[in-house]
Amino acid sequence: MKKHYLTKWVAVCFLVIIGSQLSAQSTFTLKAEVRPRSEYRHGFKKLINPDLQNAAFFTDQRTRLMATYSAPKYDFMVSYQDVRIWGEEAQIYKPTVGSGSAFASVNQAWANLKFSKKTALKVGRQEWDYDNARILGNLAWAQQSRSHDGALLVLKDSVQQFHFGAAYNQDGKTPEQAKLLETFYNVTGNYKTLQFLWYHRDFKKGALSLLALNNGQQAKDSSNYFTQTLGGIGSIKLKKLKLEAEAYFQTGKETAGKDVNAWLLAASLTAPVGKKGNVIAGVDYLSGSSLDDAASQNNSFNPLYGTHHKFYGYMDYFYVGNASAQMSRTIGLIDPYLRLNVPVGKKSMLQVTGHQFFSPVDLYKVPEQKTTKLSSSLGTEIDLVLSAAITPDIKIETGYSQLFATESMAKIKGGDYKAVQNWAYCMITFSPTLLISKL
Repeated sequence: MKKHYLTKWVAVCFLVIIGSQLSAQSTFTLKAEVRPRSEYRHGFKKLINPDLQNAAFFTDQRTRLMATYSAPKYDFMVSYQDVRIWGEEAQIYKPTVGSGSAFASVNQAWANLKFSKKTALKVGRQEWDYDNARILGNLAWAQQSRSHDGALLVLKDSVQQFHFGAAYNQDGKTPEQAKLLETFYNVTGNYKTLQFLWYHRDFKKGALSLLALNNGQQAKDSSNYFTQTLGGIGSIKLKKLKLEAEAYFQTGKETAGKDVNAWLLAASLTAPVGKKGNVIAGVDYLSGSSLDDAASQNNSFNPLYGTHHKFYGYMDYFYVGNASAQMSRTIGLIDPYLRLNVPVGKKSMLQVTGHQFFSPVDLYKVPEQKTTKLSSSLGTEIDLVLSAAITPDIKIETGYSQLFATESMAKIKGGDYKAVQNWAYCMITFSPTLLISKL
Protein backbone atom coordinates (compact mmCIF):
# COMPACT_ATOMS: atom_id res chain seq x y z
CA MET A 1 0.00 0.00 0.00
CA LYS A 2 2.83 2.41 0.83
CA LYS A 3 4.44 1.65 -2.50
CA HIS A 4 1.13 2.44 -4.26
CA TYR A 5 0.86 5.85 -2.59
CA LEU A 6 4.55 6.61 -3.25
CA THR A 7 4.09 5.94 -6.97
CA LYS A 8 1.08 8.27 -7.11
CA TRP A 9 2.98 10.99 -5.26
CA VAL A 10 5.97 10.77 -7.66
CA ALA A 11 3.65 10.98 -10.67
CA VAL A 12 1.83 14.06 -9.37
CA CYS A 13 5.11 15.82 -8.51
CA PHE A 14 6.52 15.13 -11.97
CA LEU A 15 3.45 16.53 -13.71
CA VAL A 16 3.49 19.66 -11.57
CA ILE A 17 7.15 20.24 -12.39
CA ILE A 18 6.64 20.07 -16.16
CA GLY A 19 3.58 22.33 -15.86
CA SER A 20 1.11 20.13 -17.70
CA GLN A 21 -2.45 21.37 -18.06
CA LEU A 22 -4.31 18.28 -16.90
CA SER A 23 -7.88 17.30 -17.68
CA ALA A 24 -10.16 14.40 -16.77
CA GLN A 25 -9.33 12.73 -20.10
CA SER A 26 -5.53 13.03 -19.95
CA THR A 27 -3.06 10.15 -19.72
CA PHE A 28 0.55 10.27 -18.61
CA THR A 29 2.85 7.32 -19.46
CA LEU A 30 6.46 6.83 -18.40
CA LYS A 31 8.49 4.06 -20.04
CA ALA A 32 12.14 3.03 -19.93
CA GLU A 33 14.48 0.90 -22.00
CA VAL A 34 17.87 -0.64 -21.33
CA ARG A 35 19.32 -2.52 -24.32
CA PRO A 36 22.91 -3.83 -24.14
CA ARG A 37 24.22 -5.71 -27.18
CA SER A 38 27.49 -7.64 -27.43
CA GLU A 39 28.97 -8.16 -30.91
CA TYR A 40 31.76 -10.27 -32.37
CA ARG A 41 32.87 -8.86 -35.73
CA HIS A 42 35.10 -10.88 -38.03
CA GLY A 43 34.23 -9.57 -41.48
CA PHE A 44 31.31 -7.31 -40.62
CA LYS A 45 30.62 -4.63 -43.30
CA LYS A 46 33.92 -5.40 -45.06
CA LEU A 47 36.07 -8.47 -45.60
CA ILE A 48 38.71 -9.11 -42.98
CA ASN A 49 42.27 -10.30 -43.63
CA PRO A 50 43.10 -12.54 -40.62
CA ASP A 51 46.84 -12.29 -41.34
CA LEU A 52 46.75 -8.53 -40.84
CA GLN A 53 43.68 -7.84 -38.70
CA ASN A 54 42.04 -9.15 -35.54
CA ALA A 55 38.35 -9.59 -34.85
CA ALA A 56 36.47 -6.94 -32.87
CA PHE A 57 34.45 -7.65 -29.74
CA PHE A 58 32.55 -5.08 -27.66
CA THR A 59 29.29 -4.33 -25.88
CA ASP A 60 27.35 -1.15 -26.45
CA GLN A 61 24.17 -0.08 -24.70
CA ARG A 62 21.15 2.09 -25.36
CA THR A 63 19.32 3.57 -22.37
CA ARG A 64 16.09 5.48 -22.84
CA LEU A 65 13.51 7.25 -20.72
CA MET A 66 10.28 8.07 -22.57
CA ALA A 67 7.51 10.31 -21.24
CA THR A 68 4.23 10.69 -23.12
CA TYR A 69 1.32 12.96 -22.23
CA SER A 70 -1.93 12.62 -24.14
CA ALA A 71 -4.81 15.09 -23.87
CA PRO A 72 -7.95 15.63 -25.99
CA LYS A 73 -6.42 18.50 -27.98
CA TYR A 74 -2.77 17.51 -28.15
CA ASP A 75 -0.13 14.83 -27.47
CA PHE A 76 3.37 15.43 -26.15
CA MET A 77 6.43 13.17 -26.01
CA VAL A 78 10.04 13.42 -24.89
CA SER A 79 12.45 10.49 -25.31
CA TYR A 80 15.93 10.93 -23.87
CA GLN A 81 18.65 8.41 -24.74
CA ASP A 82 22.23 7.61 -23.82
CA VAL A 83 24.34 5.41 -26.12
CA ARG A 84 27.79 4.21 -25.08
CA ILE A 85 30.30 1.36 -25.31
CA TRP A 86 30.97 -0.45 -22.06
CA GLY A 87 34.28 0.69 -20.61
CA GLU A 88 34.78 3.80 -22.73
CA GLU A 89 34.86 5.89 -19.57
CA ALA A 90 36.90 5.40 -16.42
CA GLN A 91 35.23 3.97 -13.33
CA ILE A 92 35.79 7.30 -11.61
CA TYR A 93 34.65 9.59 -14.39
CA LYS A 94 34.97 13.36 -14.46
CA PRO A 95 34.69 14.72 -18.01
CA THR A 96 36.71 17.56 -19.42
CA VAL A 97 35.65 19.77 -22.30
CA GLY A 98 35.51 17.78 -25.54
CA SER A 99 36.38 14.45 -23.91
CA GLY A 100 34.60 11.11 -24.25
CA SER A 101 32.64 9.58 -27.09
CA ALA A 102 29.44 8.56 -25.29
CA PHE A 103 26.37 9.81 -27.12
CA ALA A 104 23.60 11.41 -25.07
CA SER A 105 20.77 12.97 -27.04
CA VAL A 106 17.06 13.52 -27.41
CA ASN A 107 15.69 10.73 -29.58
CA GLN A 108 12.27 12.32 -29.85
CA ALA A 109 10.70 15.54 -28.58
CA TRP A 110 7.48 16.49 -30.28
CA ALA A 111 4.03 17.94 -29.77
CA ASN A 112 1.04 16.76 -31.79
CA LEU A 113 -1.78 19.28 -32.18
CA LYS A 114 -5.14 17.63 -32.88
CA PHE A 115 -7.36 19.89 -35.00
CA SER A 116 -9.98 17.13 -35.26
CA LYS A 117 -10.24 13.35 -35.24
CA LYS A 118 -9.05 13.37 -38.86
CA THR A 119 -6.41 16.11 -38.85
CA ALA A 120 -3.28 16.67 -36.76
CA LEU A 121 0.05 18.49 -36.93
CA LYS A 122 3.17 17.05 -35.26
CA VAL A 123 6.19 19.33 -34.82
CA GLY A 124 9.62 18.69 -33.31
CA ARG A 125 12.13 15.84 -33.27
CA GLN A 126 10.35 12.69 -34.43
CA GLU A 127 10.78 9.32 -36.10
CA TRP A 128 9.47 8.87 -39.65
CA ASP A 129 8.87 5.16 -40.18
CA TYR A 130 6.75 4.22 -43.20
CA ASP A 131 5.57 0.96 -44.74
CA ASN A 132 8.39 -1.61 -44.64
CA ALA A 133 10.98 1.12 -43.82
CA ARG A 134 12.61 0.82 -47.28
CA ILE A 135 12.91 4.59 -47.87
CA LEU A 136 11.94 6.13 -44.51
CA GLY A 137 12.68 4.07 -41.40
CA ASN A 138 13.46 4.70 -37.74
CA LEU A 139 16.55 2.45 -37.86
CA ALA A 140 15.59 0.77 -34.59
CA TRP A 141 18.39 -1.79 -34.93
CA ALA A 142 21.06 0.90 -34.47
CA GLN A 143 21.44 1.86 -30.84
CA GLN A 144 21.19 5.57 -31.66
CA SER A 145 18.22 5.07 -34.03
CA ARG A 146 17.21 7.77 -36.55
CA SER A 147 15.16 10.92 -35.99
CA HIS A 148 14.17 13.95 -38.06
CA ASP A 149 13.65 17.57 -37.01
CA GLY A 150 10.55 18.66 -38.86
CA ALA A 151 6.79 18.96 -39.14
CA LEU A 152 4.23 16.35 -40.15
CA LEU A 153 0.66 17.09 -41.24
CA VAL A 154 -1.70 14.08 -41.06
CA LEU A 155 -5.10 13.76 -42.74
CA LYS A 156 -6.89 10.45 -42.30
CA ASP A 157 -10.17 8.57 -42.14
CA SER A 158 -11.08 4.94 -41.54
CA VAL A 159 -9.52 3.54 -44.75
CA GLN A 160 -6.98 6.06 -46.06
CA GLN A 161 -4.53 8.71 -44.94
CA PHE A 162 -2.29 11.47 -46.30
CA HIS A 163 0.94 12.49 -44.58
CA PHE A 164 2.90 15.58 -45.60
CA GLY A 165 6.32 15.95 -43.94
CA ALA A 166 8.83 18.76 -44.26
CA ALA A 167 12.22 19.62 -42.76
CA TYR A 168 14.85 22.34 -43.18
CA ASN A 169 18.21 21.79 -41.50
CA GLN A 170 20.76 24.36 -40.44
CA ASP A 171 24.33 23.93 -39.21
CA GLY A 172 24.60 24.38 -35.45
CA LYS A 173 28.36 24.97 -35.39
CA THR A 174 27.78 28.69 -35.77
CA PRO A 175 26.11 30.10 -32.63
CA GLU A 176 22.61 31.52 -33.08
CA GLN A 177 23.72 35.07 -32.31
CA ALA A 178 26.25 34.90 -35.16
CA LYS A 179 23.79 33.62 -37.80
CA LEU A 180 23.41 36.88 -39.66
CA LEU A 181 24.30 35.72 -43.17
CA GLU A 182 24.04 32.55 -45.27
CA THR A 183 22.52 29.14 -44.47
CA PHE A 184 25.43 26.79 -45.17
CA TYR A 185 24.86 23.23 -43.92
CA ASN A 186 27.74 20.83 -43.33
CA VAL A 187 26.41 17.76 -41.49
CA THR A 188 27.62 14.59 -43.19
CA GLY A 189 24.97 12.10 -44.30
CA ASN A 190 22.03 14.42 -43.78
CA TYR A 191 19.84 16.51 -46.04
CA LYS A 192 19.55 20.28 -46.17
CA THR A 193 15.85 20.16 -46.86
CA LEU A 194 13.29 17.40 -47.35
CA GLN A 195 9.62 17.18 -48.23
CA PHE A 196 7.50 14.08 -48.73
CA LEU A 197 3.90 13.17 -49.44
CA TRP A 198 2.73 9.70 -48.41
CA TYR A 199 -0.65 8.21 -49.26
CA HIS A 200 -1.93 4.92 -47.82
CA ARG A 201 -5.17 3.05 -48.40
CA ASP A 202 -6.37 -0.25 -46.96
CA PHE A 203 -8.45 -2.68 -48.99
CA LYS A 204 -10.34 -5.82 -48.02
CA LYS A 205 -7.53 -8.11 -49.19
CA GLY A 206 -4.55 -5.80 -49.31
CA ALA A 207 -3.08 -2.32 -49.04
CA LEU A 208 -1.39 0.31 -51.20
CA SER A 209 1.08 3.07 -50.29
CA LEU A 210 2.46 5.78 -52.58
CA LEU A 211 5.42 8.04 -51.82
CA ALA A 212 6.78 11.22 -53.40
CA LEU A 213 9.94 12.52 -51.72
CA ASN A 214 12.07 15.56 -52.58
CA ASN A 215 15.57 15.34 -51.08
CA GLY A 216 17.74 18.48 -51.05
CA GLN A 217 21.50 18.22 -50.54
CA GLN A 218 23.89 21.16 -50.24
CA ALA A 219 27.24 21.26 -52.02
CA LYS A 220 30.38 22.90 -50.64
CA ASP A 221 29.65 26.10 -52.58
CA SER A 222 26.26 26.35 -50.76
CA SER A 223 24.28 25.54 -53.92
CA ASN A 224 21.43 23.08 -53.47
CA TYR A 225 20.76 19.96 -55.54
CA PHE A 226 17.54 17.99 -55.47
CA THR A 227 16.59 14.41 -56.22
CA GLN A 228 13.05 13.09 -56.39
CA THR A 229 12.01 9.58 -55.37
CA LEU A 230 8.63 8.41 -56.67
CA GLY A 231 7.00 5.03 -56.16
CA GLY A 232 5.16 2.84 -53.76
CA ILE A 233 4.42 -0.57 -52.31
CA GLY A 234 1.36 -2.77 -52.53
CA SER A 235 0.25 -6.07 -51.03
CA ILE A 236 -2.56 -8.52 -51.71
CA LYS A 237 -3.71 -11.71 -49.97
CA LEU A 238 -4.29 -14.73 -52.20
CA LYS A 239 -6.00 -17.24 -49.90
CA LYS A 240 -3.16 -18.24 -47.54
CA LEU A 241 -0.46 -16.46 -49.54
CA LYS A 242 0.60 -12.82 -49.41
CA LEU A 243 2.14 -11.12 -52.43
CA GLU A 244 4.02 -7.85 -51.95
CA ALA A 245 5.65 -5.71 -54.64
CA GLU A 246 7.30 -2.29 -54.66
CA ALA A 247 8.86 0.01 -57.21
CA TYR A 248 10.67 3.36 -56.92
CA PHE A 249 12.25 5.69 -59.46
CA GLN A 250 14.79 8.43 -58.72
CA THR A 251 15.54 11.48 -60.83
CA GLY A 252 17.03 14.96 -60.38
CA LYS A 253 20.65 15.99 -59.77
CA GLU A 254 23.22 14.96 -57.15
CA THR A 255 25.66 17.41 -55.52
CA ALA A 256 28.37 16.58 -58.08
CA GLY A 257 26.07 17.93 -60.77
CA LYS A 258 25.33 14.56 -62.37
CA ASP A 259 21.85 13.66 -63.55
CA VAL A 260 20.23 10.90 -61.51
CA ASN A 261 18.38 8.09 -63.28
CA ALA A 262 17.95 5.12 -60.92
CA TRP A 263 15.34 2.63 -59.80
CA LEU A 264 14.45 -0.11 -57.34
CA LEU A 265 12.19 -3.13 -57.86
CA ALA A 266 11.32 -5.66 -55.16
CA ALA A 267 8.84 -8.48 -54.73
CA SER A 268 8.15 -11.19 -52.15
CA LEU A 269 5.74 -14.05 -51.58
CA THR A 270 4.87 -15.18 -48.05
CA ALA A 271 3.37 -18.59 -47.27
CA PRO A 272 2.38 -19.97 -43.85
CA VAL A 273 4.34 -22.77 -42.20
CA GLY A 274 2.50 -24.51 -39.40
CA LYS A 275 0.36 -22.42 -37.07
CA LYS A 276 2.67 -19.46 -36.43
CA GLY A 277 5.57 -19.77 -38.88
CA ASN A 278 6.05 -18.63 -42.45
CA VAL A 279 8.44 -18.77 -45.38
CA ILE A 280 9.26 -15.74 -47.54
CA ALA A 281 10.81 -15.88 -51.00
CA GLY A 282 11.80 -12.56 -52.52
CA VAL A 283 14.21 -10.52 -54.57
CA ASP A 284 15.47 -6.92 -54.38
CA TYR A 285 16.95 -5.16 -57.42
CA LEU A 286 18.68 -1.80 -56.93
CA SER A 287 20.19 -0.23 -60.04
CA GLY A 288 23.88 0.72 -60.09
CA SER A 289 26.40 2.73 -62.08
CA SER A 290 28.73 0.94 -64.47
CA LEU A 291 32.08 2.13 -65.76
CA ASP A 292 30.41 2.72 -69.13
CA ASP A 293 27.96 5.26 -67.73
CA ALA A 294 28.46 8.78 -68.99
CA ALA A 295 30.28 11.19 -66.70
CA SER A 296 27.10 13.20 -66.27
CA GLN A 297 24.93 10.21 -65.29
CA ASN A 298 24.35 8.53 -61.92
CA ASN A 299 22.34 5.31 -62.18
CA SER A 300 22.83 4.18 -58.57
CA PHE A 301 19.62 3.99 -56.55
CA ASN A 302 19.87 5.52 -53.08
CA PRO A 303 17.46 4.03 -50.51
CA LEU A 304 17.93 7.26 -48.55
CA TYR A 305 16.74 7.14 -44.94
CA GLY A 306 15.44 3.58 -44.69
CA THR A 307 16.35 0.80 -42.28
CA HIS A 308 18.85 -0.90 -44.60
CA HIS A 309 19.97 -3.51 -42.03
CA LYS A 310 16.55 -5.11 -42.42
CA PHE A 311 16.90 -5.91 -46.14
CA TYR A 312 20.33 -6.65 -47.57
CA GLY A 313 21.85 -9.16 -45.17
CA TYR A 314 22.52 -8.64 -41.47
CA MET A 315 26.28 -8.28 -41.98
CA ASP A 316 25.60 -4.83 -43.48
CA TYR A 317 27.70 -5.06 -46.65
CA PHE A 318 25.30 -2.88 -48.64
CA TYR A 319 23.87 0.61 -48.03
CA VAL A 320 24.66 0.75 -44.29
CA GLY A 321 27.15 3.61 -44.06
CA ASN A 322 29.70 1.89 -46.30
CA ALA A 323 30.46 1.97 -50.02
CA SER A 324 29.90 -0.89 -52.47
CA ALA A 325 31.66 0.67 -55.43
CA GLN A 326 34.21 0.42 -58.19
CA MET A 327 36.03 3.67 -58.98
CA SER A 328 33.62 5.61 -56.69
CA ARG A 329 30.53 4.35 -58.52
CA THR A 330 27.98 2.44 -56.41
CA ILE A 331 27.41 -0.82 -58.24
CA GLY A 332 23.86 -1.50 -57.03
CA LEU A 333 22.62 -4.91 -55.92
CA ILE A 334 20.56 -7.92 -56.97
CA ASP A 335 19.55 -9.87 -53.87
CA PRO A 336 17.34 -12.97 -54.16
CA TYR A 337 16.63 -14.36 -50.69
CA LEU A 338 14.71 -17.06 -48.84
CA ARG A 339 13.62 -16.58 -45.21
CA LEU A 340 12.07 -19.09 -42.81
CA ASN A 341 10.42 -18.06 -39.53
CA VAL A 342 9.48 -20.94 -37.24
CA PRO A 343 8.42 -20.96 -33.58
CA VAL A 344 10.69 -22.76 -31.14
CA GLY A 345 8.60 -23.41 -28.08
CA LYS A 346 5.82 -21.11 -26.93
CA LYS A 347 7.78 -17.84 -26.65
CA SER A 348 10.72 -18.22 -29.03
CA MET A 349 11.16 -17.74 -32.76
CA LEU A 350 13.95 -18.91 -35.07
CA GLN A 351 14.66 -17.02 -38.27
CA VAL A 352 16.89 -18.46 -41.00
CA THR A 353 17.68 -16.34 -44.07
CA GLY A 354 19.79 -17.05 -47.11
CA HIS A 355 20.94 -14.26 -49.46
CA GLN A 356 22.68 -14.62 -52.82
CA PHE A 357 24.28 -11.31 -53.81
CA PHE A 358 24.92 -10.27 -57.43
CA SER A 359 26.21 -7.11 -59.08
CA PRO A 360 23.86 -5.68 -61.73
CA VAL A 361 26.83 -4.03 -63.52
CA ASP A 362 30.09 -5.43 -64.89
CA LEU A 363 33.05 -5.71 -62.50
CA TYR A 364 36.67 -5.82 -63.60
CA LYS A 365 39.92 -7.00 -62.06
CA VAL A 366 41.57 -3.78 -63.26
CA PRO A 367 38.67 -1.28 -63.43
CA GLU A 368 40.82 1.55 -64.79
CA GLN A 369 41.61 -0.52 -67.89
CA LYS A 370 38.38 -2.57 -67.95
CA THR A 371 40.37 -5.77 -68.26
CA THR A 372 39.49 -9.28 -67.02
CA LYS A 373 35.79 -9.21 -66.28
CA LEU A 374 34.89 -10.77 -62.93
CA SER A 375 31.88 -12.87 -61.97
CA SER A 376 28.69 -10.98 -61.13
CA SER A 377 28.31 -13.16 -58.02
CA LEU A 378 29.41 -11.32 -54.87
CA GLY A 379 28.74 -14.09 -52.38
CA THR A 380 26.26 -15.93 -50.20
CA GLU A 381 25.20 -14.89 -46.71
CA ILE A 382 23.42 -17.05 -44.13
CA ASP A 383 21.72 -15.28 -41.20
CA LEU A 384 20.41 -17.05 -38.09
CA VAL A 385 18.42 -15.20 -35.42
CA LEU A 386 16.85 -16.69 -32.29
CA SER A 387 14.56 -14.44 -30.27
CA ALA A 388 12.75 -15.22 -27.03
CA ALA A 389 10.39 -13.35 -24.73
CA ILE A 390 11.19 -14.08 -21.08
CA THR A 391 8.43 -11.74 -19.94
CA PRO A 392 6.43 -9.09 -21.86
CA ASP A 393 9.10 -6.58 -20.73
CA ILE A 394 12.24 -8.68 -21.24
CA LYS A 395 13.37 -10.06 -24.58
CA ILE A 396 16.59 -11.80 -25.63
CA GLU A 397 17.87 -12.01 -29.18
CA THR A 398 20.99 -13.73 -30.44
CA GLY A 399 22.26 -14.10 -33.97
CA TYR A 400 24.99 -15.57 -36.13
CA SER A 401 25.83 -14.68 -39.73
CA GLN A 402 28.41 -16.03 -42.16
CA LEU A 403 29.40 -14.70 -45.55
CA PHE A 404 30.90 -16.86 -48.29
CA ALA A 405 32.47 -14.13 -50.39
CA THR A 406 33.85 -14.19 -53.93
CA GLU A 407 36.75 -12.46 -55.62
CA SER A 408 34.25 -9.91 -56.94
CA MET A 409 33.26 -8.97 -53.39
CA ALA A 410 36.92 -8.55 -52.46
CA LYS A 411 37.36 -6.22 -55.43
CA ILE A 412 34.79 -3.75 -54.14
CA LYS A 413 35.37 -4.31 -50.39
CA GLY A 414 39.02 -5.32 -50.04
CA GLY A 415 40.16 -8.05 -47.64
CA ASP A 416 40.63 -11.79 -48.07
CA TYR A 417 37.57 -13.41 -49.64
CA LYS A 418 38.96 -16.89 -48.94
CA ALA A 419 39.01 -16.33 -45.17
CA VAL A 420 36.11 -17.08 -42.82
CA GLN A 421 33.87 -13.99 -42.60
CA ASN A 422 31.37 -14.10 -39.75
CA TRP A 423 29.51 -12.04 -37.16
CA ALA A 424 27.62 -12.85 -33.97
CA TYR A 425 25.66 -10.89 -31.40
CA CYS A 426 23.59 -11.24 -28.25
CA MET A 427 21.13 -8.55 -27.19
CA ILE A 428 18.80 -8.26 -24.23
CA THR A 429 16.09 -5.62 -24.05
CA PHE A 430 14.42 -4.45 -20.85
CA SER A 431 11.43 -2.22 -21.67
CA PRO A 432 9.22 -1.76 -18.60
CA THR A 433 6.29 0.63 -18.35
CA LEU A 434 7.07 2.50 -15.14
CA LEU A 435 3.85 4.41 -14.83
CA ILE A 436 0.48 4.88 -16.49
CA SER A 437 -1.67 7.54 -14.88
CA LYS A 438 -5.10 8.68 -16.08
CA LEU A 439 -5.74 12.19 -14.83
